[in-house]
Amino acid sequence: MIWEIAEIDVKPGSEAAFEAAAAEAAPLFKRSKGCHGMQIQRSIENPSRYRLIVDWETVEDHTVGFRGSEEFQEWRRLVGPHFAEPPRVEHTEKLDLGF
Repeated sequence: MIWEIAEIDVKPGSEAAFEAAAAEAAPLFKRSKGCHGMQIQRSIENPSRYRLIVDWETVEDHTVGFRGSEEFQEWRRLVGPHFAEPPRVEHTEKLDLGF
């Protein structure tokens, strides 16, 4: 399993609208192949900054499957107008460090 972590800065003053749009868009992820869950976290120090964290089976489930889908287009239609700049996205994997 891998995690997509997207750092999203939204336009100041549009936080509530972004959160409503993200809630509306959540089912788009849930029905995508390889998606095992998602969450959005809001920064305490920078309240216009969010982190979208999505659990994917593989990187390709995100980069090929989801990004090439109508669900991705709908996600961007809903939340994109609130972006202050394009999200910064990376993929991570858990290291087994014994704890």
